[in-house]
Amino acid sequence: MSNEYRIFGTEMSPYSVKMRSYFRYKNIPHKWLQRFQHEEEYQKLTRLPLIPLVVAPDGKTLQDTTPVIEKMELVFPEPSVHPEDPTLAFLSALVEEYGDEWGMKLMFHHRWVSKADKLAGSHILAREILPYGESAEIDELAEKILERMAGRLILVGSNAETAPLLSNYLNRLLEILEPHLENRLYLFGDRPAFADFGLGLQVYEMALDPTAGSLIRAVMPNILQWAYRMTSPRNDGPFEDWPSLQPTLEPLLSDVGTYFLPWSTANAEAIIAEEDNFSVELNGETYTQSSQRYHARSLEKLRDRYAAAADNSALNQILADTGCLAYLH
Repeated sequence: MSNEYRIFGTEMSPYSVKMRSYFRYKNIPHKWLQRFQHEEEYQKLTRLPLIPLVVAPDGKTLQDTTPVIEKMELVFPEPSVHPEDPTLAFLSALVEEYGDEWGMKLMFHHRWVSKADKLAGSHILAREILPYGESAEIDELAEKILERMAGRLILVGSNAETAPLLSNYLNRLLEILEPHLENRLYLFGDRPAFADFGLGLQVYEMALDPTAGSLIRAVMPNILQWAYRMTSPRNDGPFEDWPSLQPTLEPLLSDVGTYFLPWSTANAEAIIAEEDNFSVELNGETYTQSSQRYHARSLEKLRDRYAAAADNSALNQILADTGCLAYLH
C-alpha cells in the first residue's frame, strides 16, 4: 500500500491551500489533486460537499482542516506546530480559530464585492473548472459563479451596511500584522505555528485579489512575504517566548477579543435561541448577519480547549488583558 495521501482542493480555497501548506511543512508524502479535474473521484469519496478532501493511504477520508491537522500531528509529531509553552500553544490555537472564521469573512467579502475582484475571482475559478474552455464558455461559467457567490455573501454578513465595517476590520488586521512580522518569519517565531496555518493562508488568498492584494503589495511587505512563505513553510528556528512576542502579538489578541469572540459568542447565542439573524455591538458599531451553526460548533470546541488549559494564571492574565477571557467560559 502506498504511503501517499491525496488532497483534493483548489487554488482559490484558503482551506485547501492551508491543508497543502501543512503537508508540505511536515514533508508528508502527498499528491495535490485539482478537485474539478478529478470531479468523479471526488464525488465518490466525499462525505460532505466541502474542500479540501484528504484521502489517507488506507482509503479513509478526512475533512475539516483544523481537526485534520490535529489528527496528523499525532501521526507526524515533528516538527510540532504547537509551542511547548502551554500558554503560547493555546494562544496559537486561538489565533488559528480567528483566522479560519474571522479571516475567512474578510477574505470572502473582499473577493466577491467589488467589480474588479468579482471579475478576477469568477474568471480564475472558471478557468480552474474548464482549463481548456473557449472564451465564451469561460464567460458563461464566470457569470454562474458570480450568481452563486452573490448568494453566499449573506453567510459572512456582507451587505451594504456591513461593507465599510469589513473594510475597516481588514485594515486594522493588516496594520497589526505588518509590525509584528518585521523581525520574525512567522507569528510565533521562526517556525510556523498552528496560528500561521489558520490566518496565513486566508491572507495569502487576499494577496491574490485586486483590492486586498494591491493594498498588501503596496504598503505591507512583511505581510506579503509571510503570506507567500506560508505556501511552503519551513522550520527556520525556534518559537519565541511571551516577553519577546508580547509587544506586537498582544494587539492581535486584542483584535480577537474586540471583534471575533464577541461576534462568535453572539452567533452561538442566536443558534441556541433559534434565531435566523443576529446583531452584535463590535467596538461601538452594530454588525448584523445570519446565524451559522458551524461557527457555533467551532466556538464550543475552542471553549473545550480553553477548559483543558484554564488552570494557567499566565494564560488567564493575557486573555483578560486582551478582552478574550470572558468569551471563553
